[in-house]
Amino acid sequence: MPLEKGWEPLERSTIGAVPDRYGVYELGGTDGTVLSVEHGPLRSELKEALAYGDAARVRWRPTQNRAEAERLVAEHRERMESR
Repeated sequence: MPLEKGWEPLERSTIGAVPDRYGVYELGGTDGTVLSVEHGPLRSELKEALAYGDAARVRWRPTQNRAEAERLVAEHRERMESR
């Protein structure tokens, strides 16, 4: 996939700008390496990632529903594994 949106720092101000809806997100290292790709309610998922110090950067894409998010994550993980 990767997500089209550019990387943002994973910090409170960024999370405050994230829509409160379901979506797909990537967590990244300081160098922009994708560490993981997940889905869920964006704001609550990213608050948890920030609390646990899971990454330095984040990018996301809101989806229409959970099924769309699950499909996008599956496609992305499949592409990552085939590298």
